[in-house]
Amino acid sequence: MPPLSSDTSKVLLVNPNQMKPPVTPIGLDYITSSLEVAGFEVDLIDLCFASSWQGELNAYFGDRDPLAIGVTVRNTDDCYYLSQDFILPRIKGVIDYIKERTSRSLILGGVGFSVMPERILAYMEVDLGIWGDGEWALPALLKKMAEGEDFYGIPGLIYRRDGGYHRNPPELPAILDLPLPRREAVDNPRYFREGGMGSVETKRGCEQRCIYCADPLAKGKRYRLRPPRTVVDEMEILLEKGVDHLHICDSEFNLPYDHATGVCEEIIRRGLGKRLSWYAYLSPVPFSDELARLMSKAGCKGIDFGVDHGDDRILKNLGRQFTSADLRETAKLCRRHRIPFMYDLLLGSPGEDEESLTKTISLMKEIGPSRVGISAGVRIYPETRLAEIVLEEGVHEGNGNLRGVVRSDLFAPIFYISQELGDDLVPFIASLVEGDERFFFGGGEEAEANYNYNENSILMEAIKRGYRGAYWDILRRLAEEGRGG
Repeated sequence: MPPLSSDTSKVLLVNPNQMKPPVTPIGLDYITSSLEVAGFEVDLIDLCFASSWQGELNAYFGDRDPLAIGVTVRNTDDCYYLSQDFILPRIKGVIDYIKERTSRSLILGGVGFSVMPERILAYMEVDLGIWGDGEWALPALLKKMAEGEDFYGIPGLIYRRDGGYHRNPPELPAILDLPLPRREAVDNPRYFREGGMGSVETKRGCEQRCIYCADPLAKGKRYRLRPPRTVVDEMEILLEKGVDHLHICDSEFNLPYDHATGVCEEIIRRGLGKRLSWYAYLSPVPFSDELARLMSKAGCKGIDFGVDHGDDRILKNLGRQFTSADLRETAKLCRRHRIPFMYDLLLGSPGEDEESLTKTISLMKEIGPSRVGISAGVRIYPETRLAEIVLEEGVHEGNGNLRGVVRSDLFAPIFYISQELGDDLVPFIASLVEGDERFFFGGGEEAEANYNYNENSILMEAIKRGYRGAYWDILRRLAEEGRGG
């Protein structure tokens, strides 16, 4: 059979993420809109729902030959020490399978990819990738490809040449005024039915200096804001599709503060506060009575505060810009406005010891948030300040602060656990929690304990029964209804 002739106007996008409950790959909706504006026809293969991903790919390449194939990498692993699920080998299996069926160029992108792009390209044996925003870079790259022109100057492009990878500086516009996505490329209603919520983002980038966080690596080190009108336009598009529970994907919705209030005011101005239910991650500061009131009026049904810790010494070590006193204030305001709230803890970081752990868990019990999520051990990502610390210490089996896959490139899941605690970290946390149902901790199947959402059968069953919202809040409601609360 003669080879198919390439269609230079057609692009294939592939989502290899098969984690459950399914999380909407909104980046593909955004990218598709930009490609269509640029004149390309987009095919999407979403392997999340594929009964046989090999069969899906075989059927596609049997009669189509696109200009190029873009593969999104949303996660490298589940970032959870107690499971250490490394996702990249499964994605490599998909990419290798695609390579067997086409000689067209593969282009990698996505948030997970952008955390350590050169390492991932080398592991996948792929020549091209786009760091950060793909809405401008990918159409520009594909136009050059279609016209047979040199594309190596595209901003944000990472490419292999002369035996190594080269990264072009990206262009990151301060105003993130993307083409309004139609939200039709991805099956958003199905993700809502099976995943329990839809999603939007109001901005990209982060100006905080947390020593462990990879978000600035993936999205940039300054805030790039979407106009509130565009954000709420997108919310209305999802509402028309029946998606009325949303997760705001920002790392911290209230930074910058005025942008958060602007989004809330736009939702309220359009009268959507009673039609929408949404959840967000927030920093404990800045958080005020004004913002809590606006969020509640705009339909916010829950806040997950990334507090990390309750000991001021450890908070300083982590690079956080708030104190334990600020946590008390967030609790007071959330209760005043009847907003369920959760604190996320990150335990085991540099300087952690039994005293700091005891102080933190005691503070959580005293303040009494709706739920507390505990991650034991801190995932170490290349190019973060935490990575610099461990490289200074030495990345080897003799370093008592390291757990997981101890490799100098920090590629596979590797975690920092203070050697003051070592193997006692998990049992000591468990002894402090003492079965308190407000704490999500561990990898068991109990709804009140399991804080790893990946393949959480209780959570998936609840969504099947009609529960909607943030996963922590679904588990909270399950527990409270189970005891008749």
